[in-house]
Amino acid sequence: MDILTSKANHIVTIEFNRPDKKNAITSAMYQTMADALKDAESDASVRAILFIGKPEIFTAGNSLEDFMKGAPQSEIGDRPVAHFMRNLSQATKPVVAAVAGNAVGIGTTMLMHCDLVYAADNAKFSMPFSPLGLCPEFASSMLFPQIVGYQRAAEKLLLGEAFSADEALAMGLVSKVLPLDELHAFARGQAAKLAALPASSLRVTKALMKSSQSAAIGARMQEENKHFGAMLNAPEAKEAFSAFFEKRKADFTKFA
Repeated sequence: MDILTSKANHIVTIEFNRPDKKNAITSAMYQTMADALKDAESDASVRAILFIGKPEIFTAGNSLEDFMKGAPQSEIGDRPVAHFMRNLSQATKPVVAAVAGNAVGIGTTMLMHCDLVYAADNAKFSMPFSPLGLCPEFASSMLFPQIVGYQRAAEKLLLGEAFSADEALAMGLVSKVLPLDELHAFARGQAAKLAALPASSLRVTKALMKSSQSAAIGARMQEENKHFGAMLNAPEAKEAFSAFFEKRKADFTKFA
């Protein structure tokens, strides 16, 4: 299974498990995660949700081969990835993420919808949308500037370059950086602490913190999806993807 899900001690764990493909996410994987989040939301025995990857990789983001075979680009909002985005952004239960290795694209933007985010010292984050001729997704164009400030967000989103766990900590994207061999145990321990607390208190506290932006997040995701879908059909994205598959440097100088 490319996504492993398990429930123990009132915690649902969702694990990326496609290491041979750098945990690149397919539509089927998005649907599995969307379903797991939906089930966790409706299961009263679940009190916390934990996302983990492998020690060497969290996720390389979208599987480009799979993504380009999906529904018509104008229907991004109907794809499993949109179901996953919606279910995670609307989760009322606390969500913990433990990131080791690379977290690319949605591997980074999904963290903005988690409540506690911990990184191993080998973690690297990147949102290479611009280099692929695309735009940000998962409301990251709104949330990332709010979290880290406009100039820092602009540098990471416009250039699409990777940044370290220590830089992510300094910017406020993650709460703590740990040695790799301590990461998952620590994150599970934090999830266990949450699971032991009054569920109603956690639910209301999370809702109060998010109430001022919940509607705006949905609206921004719709706006981003509209642009993202159109840009997938544009010449710049086609050049970027061709260069990726042909293992060459993309040339965007011919596009205005």
